[in-house]
Amino acid sequence: MLRPLVLLLLSLTMTGCASLNLQEFAHTQPKFDLPVFFAGDTWAYGIFQARGGAVKRQFKVHLIGKQEGDTFVLTEHFTYSDGEKGQRVWRITSDGPDRYLGRADDIVGVAHGHEVGQALNWHYTVKLPYNGSTVEVRFDDWMFRLSDKTMMNRAYVSKFGVRVGEVTIFFSKSDPDR
Repeated sequence: MLRPLVLLLLSLTMTGCASLNLQEFAHTQPKFDLPVFFAGDTWAYGIFQARGGAVKRQFKVHLIGKQEGDTFVLTEHFTYSDGEKGQRVWRITSDGPDRYLGRADDIVGVAHGHEVGQALNWHYTVKLPYNGSTVEVRFDDWMFRLSDKTMMNRAYVSKFGVRVGEVTIFFSKSDPDR
């Protein structure tokens, strides 16, 4: 009885220490620079994993980014492995040096982004379709620019403060299917 309790407390303690700190990336390269990386065409592949680690969904995304005045418009075209298709159009504006505000039809309120070095951290709530209705979940996205042409994203998804899953996505400036 005592051993499972000790293991549970140890795992909770270790999880609490595992959070990322954006300032850790202050001297890393290449600089993230959201509108530069996402300008033009970008392709991505990703998975959604439930809290226990099971892969629940796989998808491909074709992104098209363009500057329109003071707004960077990023259109995401999703194709899921079950054939479903979706789209999100982000309208991203500057909120000061290395900070962004993002809006889209399925985003509740405003997304907040901050980049430091090669990393970008986004926080937002999204309305996702679920059983004929929608459910609001919180995303904590951690994006890392690995080179001029590649980037990865690890997103932690939560509902009522409880992690319900994770999304892992790899982005490329060239279409990996060609």
